[in-house]
Amino acid sequence: MVSVVIPTLNERDFLAVTLQHVKANDVEHECIVVDGGSVDGTVEIAESAGAQVVISNQCQRAAQMNLGARQARGDILVFLHADTRLPPAALTRIEQKLADPHVVGGAFTRRFNTNSFLLRLTCRLAEARSHMFGWHLGDQAMFVRRDIFQKLGGFREIGLFEDLDFSRRLARLGRVVTLRPAVISSDRRFQSRGPLATTMRDVWLTLRYVCGEDPDLFSDSDGKTSICSECKEEIPNPRRQISNKLQ
Repeated sequence: MVSVVIPTLNERDFLAVTLQHVKANDVEHECIVVDGGSVDGTVEIAESAGAQVVISNQCQRAAQMNLGARQARGDILVFLHADTRLPPAALTRIEQKLADPHVVGGAFTRRFNTNSFLLRLTCRLAEARSHMFGWHLGDQAMFVRRDIFQKLGGFREIGLFEDLDFSRRLARLGRVVTLRPAVISSDRRFQSRGPLATTMRDVWLTLRYVCGEDPDLFSDSDGKTSICSECKEEIPNPRRQISNKLQ
């Protein structure tokens, strides 16, 4: 069985379509929506679509995904953003690839639902990065064998880059793959600053992380805030808050 884990916070506008694309898969699967406190009807949408809903007492992406993984029954785990649509037969493709015992996990290539030339270019570059280093991000529908996920201790519950941290550790354990056709992700997080400014900021922060800086210690004066993975809104750095907010 394939378990699809979706962390959410106020995803009324996207979740129903995302769940439809998951449900369209023929392979045996379950869908687990881990909600961090939605007030917009997200939970009701998930329940009406037949998803298993788990309420998290932590509104933080890594914590929610770890909770969903603990509830999952499948031997394959897929971590999907609520605003990201799987391509046809995606779960079948995952099962086929993981039939190779040397493959420990992977993700899909990604496209944004926009005609922006810059964002199309960044997706091409991201695909090259994925093939070259085996590094994937959360909006690429990351998947992994359950036993490997447990061996790695799941996602580190850090303020940012828990997806990149996990994929880098995963790539050290075996072969990772990047699948086509691409998932389609919303471009909403680029809308406030624009594609160029957001992309430049992403590159700068990623370089700092790869060079060893603790992402939880990035200062707000450097433009560093936790980015809500589902609503794509900016919130203060989690170590500066009493409550742990969703990245």
